[in-house]
Amino acid sequence: MAPEGGGAGVAWTMSIATPPFKGVHPIVPTPFLEDGSLDLASVDRLIDHQIAAGVDGVAILGFMGESHKLTGAERRAVISTAVARAAGRIIVWVGVRAFGTAGTIEQVQEAESHGADAVFVAPIAPGTPAVLERHYREVAAATTLPVAIHDYPSEFGIVIPADLIARLANDGVTPYLKAEDPPVLVKQRRVLEGAPGRIGIFGGLGGMWVFEELENGAAGVMTGLAFPEVLVDIYRRHTAGDVAGAAEVFDRVLPLIRYEFQPGIGVALRKHVFVRRGVFTTATVRAPHPSVDDATLREFEIVAQRVGLDVARARP
Repeated sequence: MAPEGGGAGVAWTMSIATPPFKGVHPIVPTPFLEDGSLDLASVDRLIDHQIAAGVDGVAILGFMGESHKLTGAERRAVISTAVARAAGRIIVWVGVRAFGTAGTIEQVQEAESHGADAVFVAPIAPGTPAVLERHYREVAAATTLPVAIHDYPSEFGIVIPADLIARLANDGVTPYLKAEDPPVLVKQRRVLEGAPGRIGIFGGLGGMWVFEELENGAAGVMTGLAFPEVLVDIYRRHTAGDVAGAAEVFDRVLPLIRYEFQPGIGVALRKHVFVRRGVFTTATVRAPHPSVDDATLREFEIVAQRVGLDVARARP
C-alpha cells in the first residue's frame, strides 16, 4: 500500500502495516561555490542527475550533506530548492540533528513546512533508552511526516538498542531505520525479527553491505555513493530475482565503494565526481575538513576505471 497523495508532502497513515518507501535513496552532498556560499543551481542539477539515474528518492542535509555547517536560512533554501525541483517525482528526505528534542522538532516541522516527504532523525545525548524513546515519540507526535531513526554510533556516539527500535516501529512511531551500526546485518535481523512487517530498513555506510542487507530483508539503501546508477542496478536486479546478477555487480564495484568511503575525505571524493559529471560547479567542502591531494583524486579515478565506471560520465 502506497502513501496517500504522492509527491512532496506525502500524508502518512500510521495504521499502514508495511512501510511503503523502498528502493534507492542516496544521501547527497550540499554544493557550494568557491567562496563557500550555497550553489542552489547545482542543487537543481543534482536532483535531475539523481532522477536520471533511476533513484526512488534523495536524502538531503544528512551528515554527508554538511548540515551541521549550514545556517538555518541555508537549510531552508536547500530544502525548498530540492523539493521544488523534485516536483513529486522522487521522495525527498531531510536529515535532522539537534542537541535536544525541541530543536529537533523545530527542524522537523521546518522540513514539513517546506514540502519534504520524510525525515531521518539523529539521537540525542545522554542516549539512554528512556531518553531516546521519549525523544522519538515526541518528535513523531509533532509532525505528520514519517520519521526514520538515524542509527550511526560512530558519528553520534550513541548506540540505539535493537529492541527499542523495534518497539517504536511496532507502535507506528518510527517506521524506518537508516542503519549504520556495525555489525549491521546482525542488528538488522534483530530489528526485523522484533518488528516484522512494521519497519523499512535502509542500509548506509557507503554501501559496504548493500547486497547482504538486501538479502536479509532491507527495504533499500540510503547511502552517499557518488555513483547512484550502481546502487540502482544492484537493487533492481535483486528485486527482480536476479540475485546472482546483483551479487556480481556488487562484488565488482566493492573496491570503489571501499575507496570512496574513507573517513574524512569521502565527501570531497563524492563532490569531485559530481564536478566531473557536470552536476556541481565546484568540489568545495566547507571548513573544517581534511584536504584531498591530486594524487588521491587520480587514484580514485583509476579505481573507478578498474571496476568499469567512468567518473566523468554516468553509465547509460
